[in-house]
Amino acid sequence: MQKKKIPAAIAAGALIALGGSLAGALPASAADGDAKLSVLHAVPGLTVDVYVNNALTLDDFTPGSLAGPLDLPAGTYSVAITASDAADASSPAIGPVDLKLDAGGNYTAVAHLTADGKPTATLYTNDTSTLAAGQGRLTVRHDAAAPAVDVLAGGSAVVSNLSNPDEKVLNLPAGTVSASVAATGTTTPVIGPADVNVAEGVNTIVYAWGSLADGNLALAVQTIDGLHSNPSGVPAGSAGLVATNRPADPTGLVIGGSALLVLAAGTAVALRRRAVAKAAR
Repeated sequence: MQKKKIPAAIAAGALIALGGSLAGALPASAADGDAKLSVLHAVPGLTVDVYVNNALTLDDFTPGSLAGPLDLPAGTYSVAITASDAADASSPAIGPVDLKLDAGGNYTAVAHLTADGKPTATLYTNDTSTLAAGQGRLTVRHDAAAPAVDVLAGGSAVVSNLSNPDEKVLNLPAGTVSASVAATGTTTPVIGPADVNVAEGVNTIVYAWGSLADGNLALAVQTIDGLHSNPSGVPAGSAGLVATNRPADPTGLVIGGSALLVLAAGTAVALRRRAVAKAAR
């Protein structure tokens, strides 16, 4: 999906400020053509005060928070960031900067660290295209101060060499995915394993954030629903991936041929049951 870098001056939390400032001011239903914006504060150890249009909107705002989605009128908002003990926005440490929102898009703005640990921000365009019946979407985003990573399921890489701030999008049957994150080419987890619920008709977005060197790597999860199509059967998923529907299943993903064997076994059982029922009649 499309993504673009935001000037570093916004990185520490200016994007998050927009959501907090407007959440109480906007009507519950948005006008057609408004933008949808979610914001994630993923810069560890950085507490700030945030002003939007010169009004204090977030006081002593801490990392790890996800806000939104908010339906926002298209337009430009002035954002300034100050030290957490500032009296007002007259002497901002960062900004003020103008944040322009276009109509019709669905975005997540993430304040995070670069691979080498510098504060930055990335604006992602979320995939809201319609999903086939029975499928969910899993989006994995690398926003951590860490080298390229592999995403593992059942001990095998299902996403390889994912670098900050890139993403990978997978469409697969709805279920629970047990996943872990490891340095590229290795299988020792630096995050996880963790169970991620990939619901039907939902884009489940998983963010790896924090710092490997500082030992505070973590996952954040965002969901975007309402992506259903008309039910017409359950497809097999992309790239040979099938999510397990058993939350406690440690294998997480069934890969390729194993999934076909499970499907064949289930079909055989169903046919035998039908034959027995007919004979009884």
